[in-house]
Amino acid sequence: MKLSLTVRGPGADMVSYLIAKNPNNPYERNEKGFKVRLVYPIFTKEEVQFVIYVKPDPIDLVRNSSDLFDITHYINDREFAVSSLFITTIRKALGTALNGKPDEAYLQWVDHPFEIKLAFGPVATDLHDQEIVQLFEPIGYKVEIERGDSTIRKKSSARFVTISGNQTVQNTLKHVSILIPVIDNYKHYFLDEREVEKLDRYGEGWLEDHPLKQMIVKRALRFNALISQSKFYEKKQQIRSQDESPRVRLNDLRYEAILNFIRSLPHKESIVDLGAGEGRLSVQLGFLEGVKEILSIEPSNKSRIRAIERFEQVNVKKGYIEPQSLPGSLYYFDSRLQNKDVIVLCEVIEHIDEGRLPKIFDSILNDYRPKTLIVTTPNQEYNVIYDMNEEMRHDDHRFEWTRVELAQNVEAWTQNYPYQVIIQGIGEEHPTYGHPTQMAIFRREEG
Repeated sequence: MKLSLTVRGPGADMVSYLIAKNPNNPYERNEKGFKVRLVYPIFTKEEVQFVIYVKPDPIDLVRNSSDLFDITHYINDREFAVSSLFITTIRKALGTALNGKPDEAYLQWVDHPFEIKLAFGPVATDLHDQEIVQLFEPIGYKVEIERGDSTIRKKSSARFVTISGNQTVQNTLKHVSILIPVIDNYKHYFLDEREVEKLDRYGEGWLEDHPLKQMIVKRALRFNALISQSKFYEKKQQIRSQDESPRVRLNDLRYEAILNFIRSLPHKESIVDLGAGEGRLSVQLGFLEGVKEILSIEPSNKSRIRAIERFEQVNVKKGYIEPQSLPGSLYYFDSRLQNKDVIVLCEVIEHIDEGRLPKIFDSILNDYRPKTLIVTTPNQEYNVIYDMNEEMRHDDHRFEWTRVELAQNVEAWTQNYPYQVIIQGIGEEHPTYGHPTQMAIFRREEG
């Protein structure tokens, strides 16, 4: 199984920086029973093609499985089709491009549209060819479908799909990351709220207005309990039984815990939401009684634009303090953030290389000197509950810490500064693995 992407036009050679793969260095990795290779058959300034191959080892796939002696694993075609299994396997190799985070010198090329042709296959699906076309045409692609040769049947069910159009590399990879599993309609792993977050993240900017949006959401998430959590879900007229209660998303529980703690603080007039993304938490901070200033700090202009739109939508509500959206980064000192009552880092630190965190916390605790600092981050121990295939909960996470690791790092960060820290959990607690999210609360000692 393979995926090839061809880019034509001025600056085509920038693709190697967007995917962070040097054309002169062969890329080969082993990913949980699969060998992943990426090569460049074509590489010029005006045209670049890379091909990513995935070769399964059916023995290695079940080496530690209770089904080791089940011979059907050795003839299962799922491992040889372009599917959710394929997308999961290549996601790490293409993670830099998917997340739009190349080296800073090449950021301008993230939003640059190229003449793109992407081909993948073989794919097995219950969809008709026209339905596959209808998935890609509304988002700007021309679609070609070929069927594989078969010596047994005149017409093979395996299909090879080629899409072409003017797109950014990041958007094209986002599109296929969602739509290939939708076409295949098979998920090889346990689905939970992380799948909702993935759909919401990669579907942003194109799925909102897609004519087949509801079909895509349904086939991507499969279960009503997950489907109803997606921001793309459109509720139809339904009668909810009296004993059926909606499931609360972990992200909402995080916000609730942060908001409740800030409500209890004697000093909360000025709040900094550092790494605010699209401003979901910042909006809710605007309704806290006693708050007079909210700085919503985010380095991504795209996310800031969406945050500003979100702020303006609720600005008419009585008692609302509109957050001020500002560009900024944890990596650079910003005098505007000094001496505030509260600084919040909600699910931010795990997106930063561990080696950079001591300097960042030194800057926060020594230079910014907030009265209270609130930090949330995943509890790595809890991942076993999710029955995860991936090493971490999100592709862009640089690390995920156990409870002991967080406590050790917090102690190291605060040893030279007058802060007392308590750590508590957020979400449903497991007797062995704790809570899914950890929250560290730093309180500055006066004196």
